[in-house]
Formats: sequence, structure tokens, C-alpha cells
Amino acid sequence: QEAGVEVIERLSLGVGRCRLSVCVPEDAPIESSDQLDGHRVATSFTRVTERFFASRQANIHLVPLSGSVEIMIALGVADAIVDLIETGSTLAANRLRVLEDIGRYETVLIQNREQRFSETADRVVRRLEGVVIARAYSLLEYNIPRIKLAEAERITPGYNSPTVNALEDPAWCAVQVMVERKNVIDVMERLEAIGASAILETQITNCRL
Repeated sequence: QEAGVEVIERLSLGVGRCRLSVCVPEDAPIESSDQLDGHRVATSFTRVTERFFASRQANIHLVPLSGSVEIMIALGVADAIVDLIETGSTLAANRLRVLEDIGRYETVLIQNREQRFSETADRVVRRLEGVVIARAYSLLEYNIPRIKLAEAERITPGYNSPTVNALEDPAWCAVQVMVERKNVIDVMERLEAIGASAILETQITNCRL
């Protein structure tokens, strides 16, 4: 959006999540972005900022900058800033507050439109996709009484379906299944509650699905 270049978005990488926000001093008597009409706004994202304030019908004085935008209000360079916010700790350190979010963003893999049929680009995407998926999932292994298998499969349906193997005791079976990492603890507790045992989590470093 900022560069104004048309590209193909191939893959969300799941890192670098942040917000692009309009920020003002904590004690500023400003409650909405349109109240910044006539004020100085410092940012590294000039195109996005111009479009945003134009949509609010606010005629701002844009101050293009790069680097540490947060300190520009304290230096008297600007009345407000537009910058990327992750945790908000830098804002707090500079006694700033978020007035309004312009958008939410994350790191993505993009591709030149002229290379949209490139086999090399497709190979790179597949390799990165394998790592991204691996970071989001764990491999869960457990033993379950066969009479409880259907109930266990409802708890752990897997990416496509679970792998089920017979054990020496015909009344039991072993299950391997991919589970979203953020849900692993909850899933393990639910499996244990229905009689599963030997529940193990293994981290996945790469995969192809």
C-alpha cells in the first residue's frame, strides 16, 4: 500500500504482527482523528497516512520522517504521529496514546506479478509454507481404548485425519495427529478425561501437507 506497487501476496508468515496507528500525547484534548485538521503529523508512511486523513476530511500538515518517529512530538516537530505499534511499550515510554488504528498488518511473502508463473517462486513458497505450518502445529501421540476412538477423533480430527495404529492389546490403539500448538494443553486434558494415556507432544520443524 505504501509503495503503491501491485504485487501478488503469496503467504502470510505469521510474524511481525502490528498495527499502524495514529498517536497523540496522553494529555492531548483530542478524541478523534478528524480533530487533527490543521495539525502536524509525522510518519514514515506518507501515502497511507495521506489517504487515511483524506477519508476523514482532515487537512493535515504531513511531516515525512524515518527512524524514531515516537520522539518527534517531544521534540516539537509534530503534534501527532502515525507509526507501527507492536506492544505499545515505546508509546508508554514517550507518554503517547493510540487515537485510532489505521490498519493491522503482518509480514507476508510477496511476488512480482511478472514472475507469477515462476517455478522457482513456487518452490520457495512451498518451502516457507512448510515451516509456517510447522510452527503452528504440534504432533500429538496417545494411546486410547478402541471403544473411545471415535470420541477421541472428535477431539483431535487432525489436519486431514489422524493416523491410527493397532497395539499388541487389541482393546487399545495408538493415534498420531497434528494439533494446533495453541490448543495442545486443552486437547491433552480432554483426551486424558476420556481415558487416553501416554500422551506425548512433539514439535514439528518442517512439513509438507
